[in-house]
Amino acid sequence: MEAPEFKDFAKTMVDFIAEYLENIRERRVLPEVKPGYLKPLIPDAAPEKPEKWQDVMQDIERVIMPGVTHWHSPKFHAYFPTANSYPAIVADMLSGAIACIGFTWIASPACTELEVVMMDWLGKMLELPAEFLACSGGKGGGVIQGTASESTLVALLGAKAKKLKEVKELHPEWDEHTILGKLVGYCSDQAHSSVERAGLLGGVKLRSVQSENHRMRGAALEKAIEQDVAEGLIPFYAVVTLGTTNSCAFDYLDECGPVGNKHNLWIHVDAAYAGSAFICPEYRHLMKGIESADSFNFNPHKWMLVNFDCSAMWLKDPSWVVNAFNVDPLYLKHDMQGSAPDYRHWQIPLGRRFRALKLWFVLRLYGVENLQAHIRRHCNFAKQFGDLCVADSRFELAAEINMGLVCFRLKGSNERNEALLKRINGRGHIHLVPAKIKDVYFLRMAICSRFTQSEDMEYSWKEVSAAADEMEQEQ
Repeated sequence: MEAPEFKDFAKTMVDFIAEYLENIRERRVLPEVKPGYLKPLIPDAAPEKPEKWQDVMQDIERVIMPGVTHWHSPKFHAYFPTANSYPAIVADMLSGAIACIGFTWIASPACTELEVVMMDWLGKMLELPAEFLACSGGKGGGVIQGTASESTLVALLGAKAKKLKEVKELHPEWDEHTILGKLVGYCSDQAHSSVERAGLLGGVKLRSVQSENHRMRGAALEKAIEQDVAEGLIPFYAVVTLGTTNSCAFDYLDECGPVGNKHNLWIHVDAAYAGSAFICPEYRHLMKGIESADSFNFNPHKWMLVNFDCSAMWLKDPSWVVNAFNVDPLYLKHDMQGSAPDYRHWQIPLGRRFRALKLWFVLRLYGVENLQAHIRRHCNFAKQFGDLCVADSRFELAAEINMGLVCFRLKGSNERNEALLKRINGRGHIHLVPAKIKDVYFLRMAICSRFTQSEDMEYSWKEVSAAADEMEQEQ
């Protein structure tokens, strides 16, 4: 394919993308296909001769779209949102065209330097403490990771390296295997499963701390730490979650952070979903205590109109992570080492895409005010759905409405709610997923689409209500 053909293909694809997104609410949100649907639709092997791009375009609707779950439909309410916007899509086009692998500064200086500046822009929007920002002139700085799961693991490995060094200095007679066997980290019993997975990948114990009203408190964390110290273990790391996956609950960072500081733990703050809301001043009280954290992470690719993948992570002292990951072969050395970050040392993979372009495009073409308005609209839609829910005497809220998430259920048994969810998703008009806290099963309704309007909340509630009506009629 040469440039003239590429231009025609790309223009056609841009038209298709715009048409798809602008009319996405007309599509059934959940596909009706069964596993294995796609294989019979395409040949068994790659073509020997090139095909026409027009044929590829035709196959998008025939082969791909029947098996797509439409995450950006206003009728999609599962999980948490994954962000999408036209500026971010265009930025990804440019990133694909430049196609650099920005593992060192010299590999593409713009890739590294724009990321440094964008992470400072973003940190200032959240009013993060200056120690987290590269522009402060201190040790701190930000990096774009692929996911919040990676950030949790990177922070854990940095904390592990830091504690290993500290303990070796105190106990030179202990070998590394002995020390690792004693390390223990902490998180709320409401923390994301990726935190437990980080412990498995990092080869350390992670202890779940019982939450109070779905939130981890400082006293419970301190009690767990003191018990482990009494048993000869070495606490080294704690994850404080701001916006849990189950119910968007907020751990008490202002309590847990100081406890962690007192006991010399690395405090990592996971605000994967809710962190985007901190660009709005009225929600920043939920990150009270952030000055006690060693690392902070949220996903602009969830709720801030930046397409996946873009997970923003800040570290007060990146040297612990850099030293933990530092493998420096001759072919990756360059003359400017030390004068700018080599981000390969800040992450698990070596290669990295030019992801800062997405932030740059979105922040410039929306502006902070419009991003704030987007967050506030979603929060208001959640309140609207919650009001519709409590107005129906058959239903109850399972948790406080936080951000763009409503947790609700039919009054009665878990089995009734399981049947309700199966019926809602079976109808195929909206899509929800469940959660369970302390053996109480409930449905989660997340506002996910930037195309959502007030009428969509009414539509989604009517779908829930109609499914409940059908259950009653059958009984």
